[in-house]
Amino acid sequence: MAAPEEHDSSTEALQPAVEEEEETKTFKDLGVTDVLCEACDQLGWAKPTKIQIEAIPLALQGRDIIGLAETGSGKTGAFALPILNALLETPQRLFALVLTPTRELAFQISEQFEALGSSIGVQCAVIVGGIDSMSQSLALAKKPHIVIATPGRLIDHLENTKGFNLRALKYLVMDEADRILNMDFETEVDKILKVIPRDRKTFLFSATMTKKVQKLQRAALKNPVKCAVSSKYQTVEKLQQYYLFIPSKFKDTYLVYILNELAGNSFMIFCSTCNNTQRTALLLRNLGFTAIPLHGQMSQSKRLGSLNKFKAKARSILLATDVASRGLDIPHVDVVVNFDIPTHSKDYIHRVGRTARAGRSGKAITFVTQYDVELFQRIEHLIGKKLPVFPTQDDEVMMLTERVTEAQRFARMELREHGEKKKRSREDAGDDDDTEGAIGVRNKVAGGKMKKRKGR
Repeated sequence: MAAPEEHDSSTEALQPAVEEEEETKTFKDLGVTDVLCEACDQLGWAKPTKIQIEAIPLALQGRDIIGLAETGSGKTGAFALPILNALLETPQRLFALVLTPTRELAFQISEQFEALGSSIGVQCAVIVGGIDSMSQSLALAKKPHIVIATPGRLIDHLENTKGFNLRALKYLVMDEADRILNMDFETEVDKILKVIPRDRKTFLFSATMTKKVQKLQRAALKNPVKCAVSSKYQTVEKLQQYYLFIPSKFKDTYLVYILNELAGNSFMIFCSTCNNTQRTALLLRNLGFTAIPLHGQMSQSKRLGSLNKFKAKARSILLATDVASRGLDIPHVDVVVNFDIPTHSKDYIHRVGRTARAGRSGKAITFVTQYDVELFQRIEHLIGKKLPVFPTQDDEVMMLTERVTEAQRFARMELREHGEKKKRSREDAGDDDDTEGAIGVRNKVAGGKMKKRKGR
């Protein structure tokens, strides 16, 4: 173990030098070929980020890398560029495998690979659950250069798809490695490590280092170099973080108040359960906000649909479970609201990392109820900061109570109806999305209400 430690100290010793040279560094200086440098220019990547300055030269030398950097720091580029560089030198099919914890992240990484490799004709296949596996088998039969996968579905294909194997693999990347292991993919990862060649390059990227990741590092990496841009758990400087201490029964009312106060921004609101995500989305929609849910119980096509609507700014509020807390790069998120406080304090870092990305500023507001005090103190301890209170006018908040209570009632009714519909037809009851049909139902309800009043 002595060798990697030497490298650790050498990379750390290099860091101050890197800081000074940062202005002059371009992708070309890091050793990236001209074709890829042009691709970076077209994507608007003017100069490499810190993690890229650290990782790319070492990766091009053929070293194994452990990259620790906060979210939004350009980790995808740090492994995509060296892989594409090596692919240009020795073109081959099924060249690299990228493992990710969530399906949305897999699609996003694939987009980046395709954008960077568009001029050299790179082919990617995304292998994730929730999508027809026949079409994936066909994509794999064409032998793409790069496979981006979630571990479960990949194992499925390795076992059942004839003629598909990863024996010629040259690169393995694990993005958000701590989350892959936390989601109990450990057995799957072990299986994958057994069927790919030992003679390969491995990159481990993660925003947070856990014991499981260290265990994996011993199993999967040879003599790795550690590129740490931030050693302690970090949130970006441009991020303004606040908390609100409120009774749990007024959570919804305070949420509506904040959405009104900061109107015009785009929001990501994190809830703890799929059910709560759906309920809050219906509640906000009843109050006229353009809210859209994203959670694990939606079909994959709906999840991508939700995400794309939000990305295209057709919807300004995305309500999500922790499915969306990792790695999703949506540039225009202005405010992150932790509606339900995260139980793992490390998840807090990932959630608030959805805003203030790539040098922009952003706000994060965490709701703390009487039951969450201890969890909140843990978060403060982890990031080493005491957070300020978000200023609110309590009397104004209370004025919203009546409208919110009514909307809560409608939301509960709709959830119940939806549940019954699901029971009745086990096929997809597509009324939970914000389709015209669903809005029609709402108009009927509203219409009924108006008539009653006139009758009075």
